Amino acid sequence: MKEIRKEYYIKFGENLQKLLIKHQKDVMTVASIGKIEPKQVYRVLNGDHGASLGTIISIAKGLDIQPKELFDFEFNLEKE
Repeated sequence: MKEIRKEYYIKFGENLQKLLIKHQKDVMTVASIGKIEPKQVYRVLNGDHGASLGTIISIAKGLDIQPKELFDFEFNLEKE
Protein backbone atom coordinates (compact mmCIF):
# COMPACT_ATOMS: atom_id res chain seq x y z
CA MET A 1 0.00 0.00 0.00
CA LYS A 2 2.88 2.40 0.67
CA GLU A 3 3.99 2.10 -2.97
CA ILE A 4 0.54 3.09 -4.19
CA ARG A 5 0.45 6.09 -1.87
CA LYS A 6 3.89 7.25 -2.98
CA GLU A 7 2.88 6.96 -6.63
CA TYR A 8 -0.29 8.92 -5.89
CA TYR A 9 1.70 11.65 -4.11
CA ILE A 10 3.97 11.90 -7.15
CA LYS A 11 1.03 12.16 -9.58
CA PHE A 12 -0.59 14.80 -7.36
CA GLY A 13 2.67 16.78 -7.35
CA GLU A 14 2.97 16.50 -11.13
CA ASN A 15 -0.54 17.86 -11.50
CA LEU A 16 0.28 20.70 -9.12
CA GLN A 17 3.31 21.55 -11.27
CA LYS A 18 1.08 21.72 -14.37
CA LEU A 19 -1.34 24.00 -12.55
CA LEU A 20 1.47 26.30 -11.41
CA ILE A 21 2.57 26.66 -15.03
CA LYS A 22 -0.98 27.05 -16.34
CA HIS A 23 -1.79 29.79 -13.85
CA GLN A 24 1.66 31.39 -14.15
CA LYS A 25 2.36 31.30 -10.42
CA ASP A 26 5.35 30.18 -8.44
CA VAL A 27 5.51 28.33 -5.14
CA MET A 28 6.30 31.46 -3.12
CA THR A 29 3.27 33.30 -4.50
CA VAL A 30 0.92 30.36 -3.93
CA ALA A 31 2.21 29.90 -0.39
CA SER A 32 1.88 33.60 0.38
CA ILE A 33 -1.68 33.86 -0.92
CA GLY A 34 -2.66 30.59 0.74
CA LYS A 35 -0.99 31.63 4.00
CA ILE A 36 1.15 28.51 4.31
CA GLU A 37 4.86 27.86 4.41
CA PRO A 38 6.53 27.44 1.00
CA LYS A 39 8.14 24.22 2.26
CA GLN A 40 4.64 22.68 2.54
CA VAL A 41 4.01 23.41 -1.14
CA TYR A 42 7.44 22.07 -2.12
CA ARG A 43 6.84 18.82 -0.21
CA VAL A 44 3.58 18.26 -2.07
CA LEU A 45 5.13 19.32 -5.37
CA ASN A 46 7.98 16.84 -4.92
CA GLY A 47 5.68 14.00 -3.87
CA ASP A 48 7.35 13.78 -0.47
CA HIS A 49 4.05 13.37 1.36
CA GLY A 50 0.32 13.65 0.95
CA ALA A 51 -1.25 17.02 1.56
CA SER A 52 -3.72 17.54 4.35
CA LEU A 53 -7.11 18.98 3.53
CA GLY A 54 -6.00 22.33 4.97
CA THR A 55 -2.93 22.38 2.73
CA ILE A 56 -5.00 21.45 -0.32
CA ILE A 57 -7.43 24.30 0.37
CA SER A 58 -4.55 26.75 0.89
CA ILE A 59 -2.85 25.69 -2.36
CA ALA A 60 -6.13 25.99 -4.25
CA LYS A 61 -6.65 29.47 -2.80
CA GLY A 62 -3.12 30.40 -3.82
CA LEU A 63 -3.78 29.23 -7.36
CA ASP A 64 -7.28 30.78 -7.41
CA ILE A 65 -8.85 27.43 -8.35
CA GLN A 66 -11.31 24.99 -6.84
CA PRO A 67 -9.62 22.26 -4.76
CA LYS A 68 -11.06 19.55 -7.03
CA GLU A 69 -8.79 20.75 -9.85
CA LEU A 70 -5.80 19.51 -7.86
CA PHE A 71 -7.21 15.99 -8.21
CA ASP A 72 -7.84 16.16 -11.97
CA PHE A 73 -5.40 13.48 -13.11
CA GLU A 74 -5.47 9.79 -13.99
CA PHE A 75 -4.35 7.28 -11.43
CA ASN A 76 -4.59 3.51 -11.61
CA LEU A 77 -5.41 2.00 -8.21
CA GLU A 78 -5.09 -1.53 -9.56
CA LYS A 79 -1.65 -3.04 -9.18
CA GLU A 80 -0.45 -6.32 -10.61
